[in-house]
Amino acid sequence: MIEIYLFILGSVFASFLYVYVTRKINGESIIKPRSHCDHCKHQLKWFELIPIVSYIALKGKCRYCHKKIDKYSFIVEILTGVLFILVYLVYGMSIKTLIGLVLVLEFIAICISDFKYMQVLDEVLVVGLAIIIVLVYFDGGVKMWYLGFMQAVFAFVLMFLVKVLGDYMFNKESLGGGDIKLSFLMGYLLPYQLFLVALIVGSTTALPYAFYINKKNTSGELAFGPFLMVGLLIAFLFQNDIINVINSLIIK
Repeated sequence: MIEIYLFILGSVFASFLYVYVTRKINGESIIKPRSHCDHCKHQLKWFELIPIVSYIALKGKCRYCHKKIDKYSFIVEILTGVLFILVYLVYGMSIKTLIGLVLVLEFIAICISDFKYMQVLDEVLVVGLAIIIVLVYFDGGVKMWYLGFMQAVFAFVLMFLVKVLGDYMFNKESLGGGDIKLSFLMGYLLPYQLFLVALIVGSTTALPYAFYINKKNTSGELAFGPFLMVGLLIAFLFQNDIINVINSLIIK
């Protein structure tokens, strides 16, 4: 039953995040106007706003103009629910689970904003980091709280230097400001070696997308934030296994 509740909770949060991020970037209020069809602007009823269920019931089309509803909202609702369950299966009932759920929401928000608009919202990073700082304090005390800041500064400086070097070598912006800020969040949660692992994983998973973008878009702009979050989530969820592997390699 816990898994079912988490799936529902995740899909509800994802539905809200999709509306929030989309409206925030477009300079619209998140309160008014009420949710409506993007095509005919008809105001939607409450039963047309149930995450996942409404999309399936309406067969992915507006009930009034019969044009297709944005499928990305449906996708992120399912993905968030699944990731909520995964975090729980890894950490059970713990503060680390709460941290993991916050990371999932950060990941979803960054996917929406970066893939669709090539932006990472500062408020998403700030709110997520603030919540995580509080949770880390309750989980590990002052020592972990302080260590997290030291790691975060290291990660931020490292990524900034990578950006400076990349800008110089390619004579154009190599990393966006949002990616640099995101590295602070990554460093706060991950020890130095795990941060480097997250960078490697993020860069590796981004390669196929980079090849696709280079063929499709002559500007070569890449939404790197979601892939950094993939690296962060993998490193956070499987940190013990990764550290064991690293230690065994060092010993050998």
